[in-house]
Amino acid sequence: MDVNKNSYTFIFSAILVIVVAGLLAFVSESLKPMQKENVRIEKMQNILASVGMESTPQNAAEKFEKYIVDQKMLSNDGEVLTATEIDPFDIDVVQQYKAVPAEERQYPLFIFEENGAKKYIVPLAGKGLWGPIWGYISFEEDMNTVYGTTFDHKSETPGLGAEINTDPFQDKFIGKTIFDQSDNFVSVDVVKGGVDTSGDQHKIDGISGGTITSKGVGEMIERTLKVYVPHFKGNKQAAL
Repeated sequence: MDVNKNSYTFIFSAILVIVVAGLLAFVSESLKPMQKENVRIEKMQNILASVGMESTPQNAAEKFEKYIVDQKMLSNDGEVLTATEIDPFDIDVVQQYKAVPAEERQYPLFIFEENGAKKYIVPLAGKGLWGPIWGYISFEEDMNTVYGTTFDHKSETPGLGAEINTDPFQDKFIGKTIFDQSDNFVSVDVVKGGVDTSGDQHKIDGISGGTITSKGVGEMIERTLKVYVPHFKGNKQAAL
């Protein structure tokens, strides 16, 4: 073949593209199992972090199996789903929030236990200023008092809305309650930054300059917890 012809250049380029594309596809498929496992491990770490338990990629699975003593799946009506083949851990709440109608969503609940004390962990998904936000909120055994939180985001502004994944913001939720003294659900409201909320059990001070993302966290918590309220109240009544 005459290497000086345009046809040679086209054929060579086509073969090169096919070979490179094939190699990339092979590498991508080969790495998928590892990528999926990394996502699972990170999810375990985040769930454990919501109750203040530190873990590493090396010990997260072991700690998760030891301390997460039960997992439940709730319907949009707050009823526990018993006839489901889906593992609650495998539910992607962010994807559900984006693509599944509210009445068809399924809501995982993780029960953590250490030294005989239980904590209840709820996954969250919502929307910030620029994109999805998500996280976990955990409760004491009273299913009312917030024990811990962990939040994250995809594309919030550094120094502003992105601060939702920092300890100073997340720690503000600790000790707040989602039911009032009459056992009415009121959630935890995130108010405009700069407001003193230390004396209010149902409000926290938002991020200064990150009002929309802060409000997104509050909306995400309230909307999600409404689903869990019937289950929480039912469990509390059964314990009386």
